[in-house]
Amino acid sequence: MSIETPAKTHRRAKNGGNAASKALEAPLPRRQRATVTALIVLAVLAVCAAAKLAQPFIVPVIVGALASYSLKPMVEWLDHLHIPRALGAAVVLLVITGLVAGGVFLLRDDAAAALAELPNAAHKIRLAARENANAPAGPMSHVREAAAELNRAAAEATTGTPSPANAAVSPPPQPNAVERWLSEQSAKALEVVAEIGVAGLLAYFLLAAGDTFRRKLVHLAGPTLAARRITVEILDEIDAQVQRYLMTMLVLNTLIGIATWGILTLFGVEHAVLWGVFAAIVHIIPYAGSALTIVMTGIATFVQYEDIARTLAVAGLVGFAATMIGMGLSAWMLGRAFRMNAVAVFIGLMFFGWLWGGWGLIVGVPILAIIKTAADRIEALERVAALLGEARRPVPNGVSDSAQTKS
Repeated sequence: MSIETPAKTHRRAKNGGNAASKALEAPLPRRQRATVTALIVLAVLAVCAAAKLAQPFIVPVIVGALASYSLKPMVEWLDHLHIPRALGAAVVLLVITGLVAGGVFLLRDDAAAALAELPNAAHKIRLAARENANAPAGPMSHVREAAAELNRAAAEATTGTPSPANAAVSPPPQPNAVERWLSEQSAKALEVVAEIGVAGLLAYFLLAAGDTFRRKLVHLAGPTLAARRITVEILDEIDAQVQRYLMTMLVLNTLIGIATWGILTLFGVEHAVLWGVFAAIVHIIPYAGSALTIVMTGIATFVQYEDIARTLAVAGLVGFAATMIGMGLSAWMLGRAFRMNAVAVFIGLMFFGWLWGGWGLIVGVPILAIIKTAADRIEALERVAALLGEARRPVPNGVSDSAQTKS
């Protein structure tokens, strides 16, 4: 009978541990892999449904966190001047609120004049629509007539009685769509103002707290030094990414506002400053902001001049400027800042736009940048990082990956 020595016991435990690790690393059977995949898909769908239902809570939290990241350098600068963080955060937020209020005050006359032109604009658009309706029949008119004939033929085939061509059809009672739309937009505007207020309060508390919340996140990352180091790296990178994104958007929106103002001034369109500020603000929403700017500046030009050629020229130049700055220069600057795949970013914006509407389009890019930052440093999310990252160029023979990365 052999005697169990400590060395044998250690070897047996080590072999058992190796066997257990190999068993964990072994690939799952096909049926189990399908079950795991189905569970992951169901979990993702459940998270999406919860995020859509919890939009009034989640959106102000995300906007407030992003605002705190963008305003953090100013609060830290005041902190270096021995101003308490709570007071410095209040001063920064009050200054920004004052600047916004001052801009609204300066543009109030132009805004009031533009609103006073709304009845005249609606009248001119109605006359243009009436002239278009009285124009000679075009292809769409022929298609509508053919559809009406097919409807009459179907009615005759089913009832057996001919349907009069010019039978009077009493239209169903139509509610006032314009008033209903205005009421809905007013309610949404109040909701947006309330969400911005909640986001501002959250940003204040985060700025006043300083690194307290950051230290709590690092502590929750785990007891190991490696996990905490990765968490600190992720938080530092998120700081840099969000601040870089917001600075990039500030520069791009300013350029678009200046370009819109210059084009409208060149063509003599009234309230050019107001429309330039409008273009700079709405361009925060990717793609939709550019389209809205083109439509509104085109309507303003048509209402003032009633000239289709001039309207198309203004709308075309504004669209060209928005495309070159908002899509060309923006894609280049954001690509250099985030190293993300443009297709993945576009699909992500579509998803967040469906999820949260306009807010989703605004916060979609920062959320994708945060996800990519975390995925770059977490081994389990390396496939997500590869999906969001830029396409790697093929490595020539004899060139290492490290050399390609440096280049």
